[in-house]
Amino acid sequence: MGLTIALNRGRILKECLPLLAAAGIEPLEDIHSSRKLVFEATGGHRFIVMRGSDVPTYVEYGAADVGITGKDTILEYGQGARFYERLDLGLGRCKLMTAMPEGEELGDGPLRVGTKFVNVSRTYFESINRHVTLIPLAGAIEIAPIMGLADLIVDIVDTGNTLKANGLSARETIADISTRLIVNRAAQKTKFDLVQNLVSTLREVVAA
Repeated sequence: MGLTIALNRGRILKECLPLLAAAGIEPLEDIHSSRKLVFEATGGHRFIVMRGSDVPTYVEYGAADVGITGKDTILEYGQGARFYERLDLGLGRCKLMTAMPEGEELGDGPLRVGTKFVNVSRTYFESINRHVTLIPLAGAIEIAPIMGLADLIVDIVDTGNTLKANGLSARETIADISTRLIVNRAAQKTKFDLVQNLVSTLREVVAA
């Protein structure tokens, strides 16, 4: 039996499928035109497609042997996760940053922070001994300071154009983000050869 590979649907899925194909693992049917979530693949492998936030859960608990998702998702999942981060695939490079209205500066008092990265934000602000109230948001994060909901935000920054369009400027970098390959701890042992072959082959593909 091959590997069960959890894939983050959306942009990461589209970008990582060519890498996996170059490594000799391809779905036996068109993933993009199907509503299925589980797909058989070459070499006896299998893909399962899901929300990015679920990929670490499936890998940690062994429902998937390996997974591909963003570093931001891994960080938000928590430091105590029981899986191995084996490879940086170099896709979707961006930064997780703080941002606030252009021209404004942080005072010394408590801050309100709007973000969907609550766990990462909590860890970051605790590390710099800053008292904050975290406001969980699922979207429209950039308008939180404009509407007076938050003093600043923590979000993914790529070009910075969206921030600029909403009167914000990026400030502190919390983490460099890209797509990563993670491996279940048990699978690392019980399917050692398969896992090592995948990691080694993908590393060569990425380097090329």
